[in-house]
Amino acid sequence: MATPDAGFPGTEGAESAPWAQLEAPARLLLQALQAGPEGARRGLGVLRALSSRSGEPFDWGRLLEALCQEEPVVQGPDGRLELKPLLLRLPWICQRNLMSLLMAVQPSLPQSGLLSVLQIAQQDLAPDPDAWLRALGELLQRDLGVGTSIEGPSPLSKKCQTQLRGLCRGLGQGGRRLKSSQAPDPEEEKNRDFEQPGKRRKESEEEPASPEGNRAPKRLRCWEEEEDHEEERPEHKSLESLADGGSASPIKDQPVMGAKTGKDGSSLEDAKGLAESLELPKAIQDQLPRLQQLLKTLEERLEGLEDVPPVELQLLHECSPSQIDLLCAQLQLPQLSDLGLLQLCTWLLALSPHLSLSNATVLTRSLFLGRILSLTSSASRLLKTALTSFCAKYTYPVCRALLDPVLQAPGTGPAQTELLCCLVKAESLEPDAQVLMLGQILELPWKEETFLVLQSLLERQVEMTPEKFSVLMEKLCKRGLAATTSMAYAKLMLTVMTKYQANITETQRLGLAMALEPNTTFLRKSLQAALKHLGP
Repeated sequence: MATPDAGFPGTEGAESAPWAQLEAPARLLLQALQAGPEGARRGLGVLRALSSRSGEPFDWGRLLEALCQEEPVVQGPDGRLELKPLLLRLPWICQRNLMSLLMAVQPSLPQSGLLSVLQIAQQDLAPDPDAWLRALGELLQRDLGVGTSIEGPSPLSKKCQTQLRGLCRGLGQGGRRLKSSQAPDPEEEKNRDFEQPGKRRKESEEEPASPEGNRAPKRLRCWEEEEDHEEERPEHKSLESLADGGSASPIKDQPVMGAKTGKDGSSLEDAKGLAESLELPKAIQDQLPRLQQLLKTLEERLEGLEDVPPVELQLLHECSPSQIDLLCAQLQLPQLSDLGLLQLCTWLLALSPHLSLSNATVLTRSLFLGRILSLTSSASRLLKTALTSFCAKYTYPVCRALLDPVLQAPGTGPAQTELLCCLVKAESLEPDAQVLMLGQILELPWKEETFLVLQSLLERQVEMTPEKFSVLMEKLCKRGLAATTSMAYAKLMLTVMTKYQANITETQRLGLAMALEPNTTFLRKSLQAALKHLGP
């Protein structure tokens, strides 16, 4: 096994560590993640130091690939050999801190590599799997929108929930708005059950701070309520929040529906709790007039407006996706002019930390979906600029909230198709974003508009794996008989045969020949000529 570079900060036995054969930057990062509860923060420090020293971002793609690499290891008392990926050979504290770090820097990670790591983490067959690792992995999946619902139940185990509740009771009056260890006042409990999200009681303002002079974390408040009605939502943690000393836990404080349902099935209290959860936090309600005035200013003039986002927009980070949806409706964001939309998007893109993927998805739907579906002529330059800039930063939310719904909408016409073609051809899109868009389109049922958008995307020569290219070819060949007169299909086939000639196998060439045989468009001869160039 390779010896680490001289000067590599390690402990005894570093040469036999699971990461010993990795490149020096990756070894340094994983070694930092071993530093107990401070590991994630130290890892962030290592990333910053490496970036400032080399002037280039950390190569996450290679590390994520290495974490999935299997090697034979000796397992069990009988000394049998098993193939085990590097991720599962890391010490548990390193795995925990790694998951926290991945959550902090998730927007900068290649999605395919991150999904592979999460799949491996789910395949851990340990008899007593680490509950924190499971929870962190599930929260990452929720942020990616893969395999789990944003509105799903808490990822924390029952044991963990019980321990957290016990901790809250034990803290008693020492924490801000935590349940007292003494017998509660029934009237106070009644009032607390339906307290509005974000509302601060006068009593809480007089409560003492913790010994360290900091407020107790908001996320502990939810454990005041009954277990049967707990509900949490994930929140994307930013790089800055971890670096500033924020908790590595990505759970956002959410209102809890704490009223118990009786044996008779009565759910009146639950309905009231749901209504409360759909109200805006008090801080947002107080700023609504100011936000409405800002939007009115966008409609009237842009001169003199700064690119720095107004401080009021930082309050978006305090909202759940359902509250963001309610806020968009109250602010009438779908009715913004294209000029106002562009400036608002400029502010949203400048927010730090970034919006969570779930909140960005709701904003994308509110700002763009209705506007795009109602187009009867070509989109304005302002709308195109706003959409492409937003997509460059929040590609996944745009795919989820726009690409799929617009392509599948029954009223999609030339105006919508033209805008989507403009979007997928945008120079601002990174290669990873192109691959993500391609993956989304491959999962959809195809029709005429899909051919046009896909052809525009493939003109960019998207770098794809052999597996993804095989899926593309299979769907193309299957559509041949149903698209014999489609010019859009013919152009798409011509693009694939000319731009991706080196990727096409002999089996795929034969499939193309069968698909093109019944084609009756005027491009038939060009298609046959391109097919001959693929010949053996």
